[in-house]
Amino acid sequence: MTDAHDIDVIHEGGAWDAEAVAPLARRAVAAALARCAPGLGGAEVAVLLCDDARIAALNGDFRGKPRPTNVLSWPSAERGAASDGGAPAPPEDPELGDVAIAFETCAREAAEQGKPFADYVAHLLVHATLHLLGFDHERDGDAARMEAEEVRILADLGLPDPYVLEASREMPQGAPST
Repeated sequence: MTDAHDIDVIHEGGAWDAEAVAPLARRAVAAALARCAPGLGGAEVAVLLCDDARIAALNGDFRGKPRPTNVLSWPSAERGAASDGGAPAPPEDPELGDVAIAFETCAREAAEQGKPFADYVAHLLVHATLHLLGFDHERDGDAARMEAEEVRILADLGLPDPYVLEASREMPQGAPST
């Protein structure tokens, strides 16, 4: 699956185990491409493994929010859906864009949510790749479509639905009991 695409994983900072994360990153990105852009051969995506300081600087530079976040993506072109919940425009160019992911924020969030670190990172990389393909979550219909795609792609990778609390975990205090 990953041979058909150029998925470059760059370790710039953070406590990433680059040898372990690079194959995971390539699988997650390739799975998203296979499901949501199946006719696109030779897609190019760069994934930057960084720390909170670097992602905070990027977040400040590009979004005016100089604080750490888990993942950022920079699509090479606007591909968003015209109507809420509609399909994004298919990529015309195989150069899709770039993704940056921060170790410390990911590790903290995975622990807070009781999720395995690798599963959480895979989910965020799938999420970011969908942004590169024009998916978004600003409108309700778009968010529902993007979430459904994420769940399907993660299932393709043998990973659980990240939006469902496992029955074995306790509900957090104050969480809805619906």
